[in-house]
Amino acid sequence: MTSKLELRNKYKNLRKELTKDTIDALSLEIANRLLTLDIWEYEFYHIFLSIESLSEINTDYILSILSGKDKNIVISKSDFKTRILHNFLLTDATTIKLNKYNIPEPVDGIEITNNKIEVVFIPLLAFDEYGNRVGYGKGFYDNFLANCKPETIKIGLSFFETEKQILDIFSSDIALDFCVTPQKIYSFKKQI
Repeated sequence: MTSKLELRNKYKNLRKELTKDTIDALSLEIANRLLTLDIWEYEFYHIFLSIESLSEINTDYILSILSGKDKNIVISKSDFKTRILHNFLLTDATTIKLNKYNIPEPVDGIEITNNKIEVVFIPLLAFDEYGNRVGYGKGFYDNFLANCKPETIKIGLSFFETEKQILDIFSSDIALDFCVTPQKIYSFKKQI
């Protein structure tokens, strides 16, 4: 078992070692693997826009898939005072700007309520065999996911494979339903 802090440091460093070409190649593999998941009949998909300075997964490939399937794409604007994500429909008219943390965000637009969102693609640094995840530690996604419908599908995206178990999980942490890596799809959905 490993703590969130240890995993955060480990995976930030591993991501720093990836070249832009490697990031693009791995991101394309993740997008292609996503196509095999049975998640494409929904209407509203929430996705993060990549923070290039943090070597995040390039979500352009997933955006192309969503656009090609004529889905409603929802992106966020972060409120660092309240730690709340405000969600907006991505349209041809949406203006994207980097905030002071280098996060690409919509300037404004058509706001979408959390209860409309059916699938969420989640950025993360690490995840374990139980679907627990480690992000940057600000709680934005836990707050956001707690206010989505319980049946909203939560899909983590990771360059790296699973850890055995994350040590310091809180009751407010919201686990993934799936995590997609370049090599594999992990499913954590509870079998009924």
